[in-house]
Amino acid sequence: MTAENFNLTDYLSRIGFDGEVHPDVATLTQLVQKQLRSIPFENTEVQAGRIPSLVPEDIVNKVLLRGRGGYCYEINGVFAMALTAIGFEWYFAGARPMFYPMRRPKTHMVVIVHVEGSSYLCDTGFGGYALRAPMMIEEGETVQDGDRFRMELIDGEYVVSSLVQGEWQRQYGFALQPQEWIEFSLANYFNATHPDTIFTQKKLAIMQTPKGRKILVDNELKLIEEGKLELLKVDYENALKEYFGLELFGV
Repeated sequence: MTAENFNLTDYLSRIGFDGEVHPDVATLTQLVQKQLRSIPFENTEVQAGRIPSLVPEDIVNKVLLRGRGGYCYEINGVFAMALTAIGFEWYFAGARPMFYPMRRPKTHMVVIVHVEGSSYLCDTGFGGYALRAPMMIEEGETVQDGDRFRMELIDGEYVVSSLVQGEWQRQYGFALQPQEWIEFSLANYFNATHPDTIFTQKKLAIMQTPKGRKILVDNELKLIEEGKLELLKVDYENALKEYFGLELFGV
């Protein structure tokens, strides 16, 4: 994954990474965590009635040069560009969202990274109660920044669940099948236009903090810190600017 206007220094500055980078687990973990805490998961472009561009140069311009966020294809896409620049071995995989009431197609995109003899699930573009760091692809549970996650192999797919307020909630399932970038063009169109997707139904902005996360859905803001939830009724446009650093207009 490359773009002519991608510059690794710009990316590292955007996510606040000021150390040396190497194709190892330590660097991978820092990249994921710092990106999750600096580049918001948001759908302002979809809510403005536009289909987000999957042209790599357009993604770089939006996320790195204009300081916007995006959804999975955009922010996992720019993450993959950084992996390529650093020298990681990786590929895209399709994932099936499981928070809908009915079975869905694999419209989500994740990144599988092979490093130091193991494969890791990396995902900077899911939002909600998503992973907070790379997760080794094997059955079992792990704790990341106090949040608990579980991975199970069910009917040929690895299913990722999050423990939310004491209950396990399935997030998505994926298989170890590489997908080309072009394969996500139909999923992108579907997510940006279909009336049954959360992106067309709700105004979203989500970003992690070192000890929690901020989740803005329409005019409701959840501030979660160390497992404690504060629920606020807000004006979406004002909250978008105050808590995520984004202007609603001019997206």
